[in-house]
Amino acid sequence: MKIFINQVPSEGLLLEEEIKPAELDLETELIKFRSNLEVKARACRAINALIVELDMRAVLSAGCSRCLEEFEWGLNKKAQLSYSIDSSDTFIDLNPDIREEVMLDYPIKPLCSLSCRGLCVKCGKNKNEGGCNCGST
Repeated sequence: MKIFINQVPSEGLLLEEEIKPAELDLETELIKFRSNLEVKARACRAINALIVELDMRAVLSAGCSRCLEEFEWGLNKKAQLSYSIDSSDTFIDLNPDIREEVMLDYPIKPLCSLSCRGLCVKCGKNKNEGGCNCGST
């Protein structure tokens, strides 16, 4: 997503774009996207700066680090970015900062729920589905 500085009027500029996760290299071994990243950006010019407010939404999935079941959750993130500009700047490329803001919200240890009981260490049964017969739970 690029903002051309000379096209930002005094009242600001509103941009909306759907970005494919592959364009920003957003998917990891653990985190997959189930939808495109919807980005709304409101840009306002100050004297020597461009202030951009972002609203980003997407549906993501991951494997739970305790029970290994795949689960989905919604990413809904707001961020404010500030760029110093001078007369030689023609545009600002938001993509690197959008990527960084999204990835900062990735869980270090994805969990399907805070109360996930995980797998039995002896027989491997998912303890969220009930106890097992191996005697360790």
